[in-house]
Amino acid sequence: MQFPESWLREFCNPPLSSAQLAETLTMGGFEVEESRPAAPPFSHIVVGEIKEAVQHPNADRLRVCQVDVGQGALLNIVCGAPNARVGIKVPCALVGAELPPGDDGKPFLIKLGKLRGVESQGMLCSASELKLSEDHGGLLELSADAPLGADVRDVLQLDDTLLTLKLTPNLAHGLSVYGIARELSALTGAPLKTPTIPPVVPKLADTLPVKVLAPELCGRFSGRIVRGVTTTAKTPAWMVDRLARCGQRSVTPLVDISNYVMFEYGQPSHIFDLDKIHGGLTVRWGQAGEQLKLLNGNTVTVDEKVGVIADEQAVESLAGIMGGDATAVSDDTKNIYVEAAFWWPEAIQGRSRRFNFSTDAGHRYERGVDPSRTVQIIERITQLVIDICGGEAGPIDDQTLRLPEARPVTLRVARAARVIGMPVTQAQCVDALRRLGLPIEEGEGTVIVTPAPHRFDLLIEEDLIEEVARLIGYNNLPTTAPLAPITARVRPEAQRSRFAVRHRVAALGYQETINFSFVEAHWEQDLAGNANPVKLLNPIASQMSVMRSSLIGSLLQVLKFNLDRKAPRVRVFEAGRVFLRDDTVETTDSTVKGISQPMRLAGLAWGDAEAARWDGKPQRVDFYDVTGDVEALLAPRVPSFEVAEHPALHPGRSARVLVDGRVIGVVGELHPRWRQKWDFAHAPIVFELDLEALAERPVPVAKSVPKFQAVERDIAVVVAESVTHGALMQAIGSASTGGLLRDAVLFDIYRPQPARDGTVAATGGLAAGEKSMAVRLSFQGDGATLTDEQVDPAVRAIVDRLAADFGARLRG
Repeated sequence: MQFPESWLREFCNPPLSSAQLAETLTMGGFEVEESRPAAPPFSHIVVGEIKEAVQHPNADRLRVCQVDVGQGALLNIVCGAPNARVGIKVPCALVGAELPPGDDGKPFLIKLGKLRGVESQGMLCSASELKLSEDHGGLLELSADAPLGADVRDVLQLDDTLLTLKLTPNLAHGLSVYGIARELSALTGAPLKTPTIPPVVPKLADTLPVKVLAPELCGRFSGRIVRGVTTTAKTPAWMVDRLARCGQRSVTPLVDISNYVMFEYGQPSHIFDLDKIHGGLTVRWGQAGEQLKLLNGNTVTVDEKVGVIADEQAVESLAGIMGGDATAVSDDTKNIYVEAAFWWPEAIQGRSRRFNFSTDAGHRYERGVDPSRTVQIIERITQLVIDICGGEAGPIDDQTLRLPEARPVTLRVARAARVIGMPVTQAQCVDALRRLGLPIEEGEGTVIVTPAPHRFDLLIEEDLIEEVARLIGYNNLPTTAPLAPITARVRPEAQRSRFAVRHRVAALGYQETINFSFVEAHWEQDLAGNANPVKLLNPIASQMSVMRSSLIGSLLQVLKFNLDRKAPRVRVFEAGRVFLRDDTVETTDSTVKGISQPMRLAGLAWGDAEAARWDGKPQRVDFYDVTGDVEALLAPRVPSFEVAEHPALHPGRSARVLVDGRVIGVVGELHPRWRQKWDFAHAPIVFELDLEALAERPVPVAKSVPKFQAVERDIAVVVAESVTHGALMQAIGSASTGGLLRDAVLFDIYRPQPARDGTVAATGGLAAGEKSMAVRLSFQGDGATLTDEQVDPAVRAIVDRLAADFGARLRG
């Protein structure tokens, strides 16, 4: 919220400088985000009156003016402004004056010169040349009573300070100049000047019938008719200036009056063209399909969750947000209806965002507006309308349906001292709360406060403690170092940090990416098979409407982004959280009921396995390259891979990753359907693993180096085509070898070659549907070098186990 300091001091004028005043407000919880002068620096610019204006002899668009600046002699000044005429008072820059800096950042110096052969002894200025506004259509016309020769900065109060406050949502009572003055009075003890608002004597008996059908939408509705107004009247300069210094441009007198009172007292209002209202007004919830063209030109469609003001034919206004175009005042308006209401904050909150705009009125109503002042606000608006636009007013129609209940809140002095962190007495608490103008009852060690109508935020004891703390002064609170013991959290040796895991992935050539946790809904269905994802109530974009349960979609988007920019090779990974529905999860300080949020690590590889080299032809990365990376990440633990299906992966080129029999993730090639949908030239290889499983690692145990040479035996067994490498290795490992087997490695697979007609004949001792798998077995003993008599039984035990499990036989 922005406003001029001079306006604030009209209500409360403490003996403080501008800097001290800003510091006081900030330390009182009303942060002053910016403090700047109303105009940039300039000098030697005074009030001048044009006494004569004649056509320039050598230029059609220039005039030669005789200007009186109170120095006795008239100044001869050449001016090209279209409104340069006799009798007006304007800013006059004397010779030697410095105007505000231009686009080059340098001040503009006024010198004695000639324009088309005529001497000019100064310059007449527009508002844009003084950097007061963007209006450069003519000279800035000053008030007729401005003293000649007076400094324009003094006449226009250009040394006034503009304060911009950054208010938190609970400080709705500070969204007006009077509201800030009330707080400043409480903080400084300076007297608060509350202007009396005398009622306007009605001269008409006219009233407009108004029905309020939704008391949960509108708790109070006040209004009155004013007839015979002149909307073509000019808004007074003082009001235009104050609105401009609040960041509000002047529109029309009636609109300006409504905006002015809103900035003054914080109560929004609306003025209807009475003659455009059909019958009476009805305050109700909207109906599905109803449309309204707003004052900003937008046409919106309302429903049952949006409050409206309607007449007998159509909707005329969005309740508490913006009026409609159909009943807007114009230059032809003669009769008006002034409305001020109390709209329940819950009925206004979020409605503006539904229509993608916000208003000052909605900003105030959704935080809470004082319901006790609607009649006074209408009296203030009415008086300003009559003073500026003329007219006669009717009686005020005030309907009170349901207002917020002021529930007493109890403050315990002992608890206040404990929360604030310094000793406070009951007298201090009472003094602080009384300075805020709150009704108080004292008890034994307690203070009972009944919130004032404008204090919507005082609901619990902690709210009162906050008020006591800020009235005492945050800068007066003691600075006390924490006394709690600090214990370093030492990570066990069997666990790696997440940073170490990310560092290890980066060492494998992957680059880390960070993506949003909310993704497109179809990703969850396509890539995770998740038909019921966690949906966002208020997504930042329509394509980011659900929380992800897999990181794969995010990495595919990164790949697409890079390929669109001609990246030849992509290696990316992300360590992030996913969101899964889980009814077993309860709400704690780090969890939300029904939602599991595990950490995952996902990686993607696309392109050549290695960068281009001179010594060989590059090969495209494949499934085995990425499974090798997964094994390197999990080392020294040894993972196993089992064939599995995954919605995002190729059904024949994907596997689940297991460690110690526990599934910790998946790895595989992207499904051809999604490769085609994302328009990839070839499929990337992706993996997604449980980050907590990656962080686990076994503690190294010292082990002596074998003293005796190992003995190796090669066997080739014939098995069915369906026997997998994993099954074969598991069977070999389970054979009874007396603990002599140290290692087994598959080094060859042989299959019969198909004939030209596609059939497979029995060759090399193999029948159709069979294959030969050659395995190198390594045996080693602890006490001595093994002999054939010790190794041969172990080999026979392995062959017998393979025969029993798979019907295997040694290849002849």
